[in-house]
Amino acid sequence: MPAHAARIKDVADVEGVRSNQLVGYGLVVGLPGTGEQSPFTEQSFRTMLSNFGINMPQGMRTQIKNVAAVAVHAELPAFAKPGQSIDVTVSSVGSAASLRGGTLMQTFLVGLDGKVYAVAQGSLIVSGLGAEGLDGSRILVNTPTVGRIPNGAMVEQEVPTPFAEGDFITFNLHRSDFTTSRRLAEAINDFIGPETAYSLDASSVRVRAPRDISQRVSYMSTLENLTFEPANNSAKIIINSRTGTIVIGQEVRLFPAAVTHGGLTVTIAENPRVIQPNPLAGGETMIEESSIIDVNPAQSRMFKFDPGVTLDDLVRTVNAVGAAPGDLMAILEALKEAGAIHGELVVI
Repeated sequence: MPAHAARIKDVADVEGVRSNQLVGYGLVVGLPGTGEQSPFTEQSFRTMLSNFGINMPQGMRTQIKNVAAVAVHAELPAFAKPGQSIDVTVSSVGSAASLRGGTLMQTFLVGLDGKVYAVAQGSLIVSGLGAEGLDGSRILVNTPTVGRIPNGAMVEQEVPTPFAEGDFITFNLHRSDFTTSRRLAEAINDFIGPETAYSLDASSVRVRAPRDISQRVSYMSTLENLTFEPANNSAKIIINSRTGTIVIGQEVRLFPAAVTHGGLTVTIAENPRVIQPNPLAGGETMIEESSIIDVNPAQSRMFKFDPGVTLDDLVRTVNAVGAAPGDLMAILEALKEAGAIHGELVVI
């Protein structure tokens, strides 16, 4: 196979086989005085105690500097079964200074439908560190108000998927392209048989599949490892004006054009002079401002692009004239305005 051939599993996903986001609200306890004293934390703390059968007198204000209210979120993988564990991330939602050393109390994680799919609990791993002096000086290393609990949530119920339903499965391409969609369908038909797969649009390819679930799993294992040649991406030049990063796609071509690029180097220097009056004149010492402005024209070079210039030719030419990233941005934008670039110029 060609060196740039790709497996189906690397360029497409199976429709319906996806992860799901879970979120919950809970309390972290056991903090060494780095918690918070906020109204919602106090309310959550009272609710937790009442669940344990402890009722606090009305109007009594608790001192809970070792407790912090947190948001807990996780990603439930496809086909996750009850009893399996998933990682969770815990983030402070109040004014807690740090979550280091804390323990997350039992927290329900719900999905978009409001159902509980996992329960989280455990000791946090916090990589951040914070320290503060009496004069208000402070130092932070990473983020001490966010932590993780590896395998910190237990899956309680499975999310149903349509993988085992119907007579078809659908591959959705990561990048929509009509040519890639057609080639994927042709690769499956060449391997399995005619009329097994057909393209629905630029993003989706529908494939016939056996109904028996064990056969379908083996069938999918075979299909996802088939290799084919995806279509080349559209001709694009990506310019990040903030970082000076320029990425030129392989399909970019240039029409005939001649370019010259140069500028002026302007140097401004201040040379103030002190004017001292005669001792008997009764005057005051003054400072006279003196500015020196020097303008040096930079050496400019003209270079020519022939028809069908490729990416390699463009890079070689730009390196030969010593153009900096900022100069190259200006050159590419000017070439685009002149209609000499075959491709899309994207500035982010």
